[in-house]
Amino acid sequence: MAAYLLAEAKISDPLAYETYKSLAQAAIALYGGRYRARGGRLEVFEGEWSAPERLVIVEFDSLEQARKFYHSPEYQAAKAARKDAAKMNILVVEGLPI
Repeated sequence: MAAYLLAEAKISDPLAYETYKSLAQAAIALYGGRYRARGGRLEVFEGEWSAPERLVIVEFDSLEQARKFYHSPEYQAAKAARKDAAKMNILVVEGLPI
């Protein structure tokens, strides 16, 4: 079953964030992730949502593959590069069976 990683970012250092993005993109590709949304226009339709500054959605083949990506040495290097560049909330949700 596919799994979807959602990341909400509040960027404080755009230049340093570019380094994070480059490292994260490489790690996502290495673990078979596919971007489904990446910082596009966002509109709240209903409720108390706070529209994030940047929202990213990445599809992985499975929850286990998303875990492998997140805990990988490659992504941990990206996280270290992001340390003072942005605050993030990240979650993963399992998709529906096809």
